[in-house]
Amino acid sequence: MENKYEGLKLRNQLCFPLYSVSNLIIRRYKPLLDKLNLTYTQYITMMVLWERESISEKELSSALFLKSNTLTPLLRKLVNKGYIHIDKNIYDERSIVISLTERGRQLKDEAVCVPASMASAINLSAEEAVYLYNILYKILEVKSRKKY
Repeated sequence: MENKYEGLKLRNQLCFPLYSVSNLIIRRYKPLLDKLNLTYTQYITMMVLWERESISEKELSSALFLKSNTLTPLLRKLVNKGYIHIDKNIYDERSIVISLTERGRQLKDEAVCVPASMASAINLSAEEAVYLYNILYKILEVKSRKKY
């Protein structure tokens, strides 16, 4: 007969190793991102902008799985650092567009070594990394379909 408390054991929780690995990875990013004057959340925001150059706040929020109230102070900090600028959408004044500044574009060259540095800091083969990536995005797809 199964113990009714088995589900409460830490070793039986999927969330715990996910949480712990997330913290470990972000700690490993920290010295690399300190050189860029970025936090991890600012870094992933810049990654979206390096890919897109310009994006609406709504699209950015969706890409990062962040709510607007989390994104707004983060964007202000990136504006203050001179990496982005924010403008009203010329077609819809209710929405805003976030774009890279020249300094933000230059930062991309400084950041180009970060992914390779992180890949070497994680003990996974390329195949394992792809498998894990696909599993994690499968979990995120369920989250992104929910309405909060």
